[in-house]
Amino acid sequence: MHAIAVMRVFNDRRDAGAQLARELHRFAEKSDVVVLALPRGGVPVGYEIATRLGVPLDVLIVRKVGVPFHPELAMGAIASGGVQVIDEHLTKRLRISPDEFEEVAAIEREELSRRERVFRGERAALDVRGRTVLLVDDGLATGSTMAAAIAALRLREPAKIVVTVPVGAPQTVDALRAKADEVVCLHTPQHLYAVGIWYNNFTQTTDDEVRDLLATAERLLHTHYPSSELRLR
Repeated sequence: MHAIAVMRVFNDRRDAGAQLARELHRFAEKSDVVVLALPRGGVPVGYEIATRLGVPLDVLIVRKVGVPFHPELAMGAIASGGVQVIDEHLTKRLRISPDEFEEVAAIEREELSRRERVFRGERAALDVRGRTVLLVDDGLATGSTMAAAIAALRLREPAKIVVTVPVGAPQTVDALRAKADEVVCLHTPQHLYAVGIWYNNFTQTTDDEVRDLLATAERLLHTHYPSSELRLR
């Protein structure tokens, strides 16, 4: 237990976001930069980055497709826009059929649609075409969720995708460098174990917290950077 305790380098997700923001200062107050965070856990991280850099914040909703008998293990992921990523190696090794994958994916599509309504409501997604997107989550384990997010985001034609995370498995970070334009990761421990052990507080982020952070980020942007109003449309 002591060995795990000394690994923790972030107080909570917002502390991780604050640390990341210091590494991303080159993007501060640029009109062509937006932050897209993966709900729920990526939103507190993204909030700190967006508010400290003075750029807009939005969500990109992605759902992990878990192995039927081990839901925490991702065999793929889905994202807004009908994007689907399948870990072919894992599904073959575990002998998971296409029908079994689809059964789980269908459930996750329903949750994805619900989250779109809950988090964004009637507000349109940020226009990212031709812009640099800081794509944020609270950590990278297998990377399947982030891979789906990158694939979904490419369809919206950003100029550049910068995957931005506090901690990640080295092999996952390396794999994502081939999919994104850049990866900024503060810590790449040889043995990740689990993302949560790198945080003192890794309690689940709620829907209400996500909504509140998105609303506060938008309000602060209007207040402190009124000329950025057009970037929110």
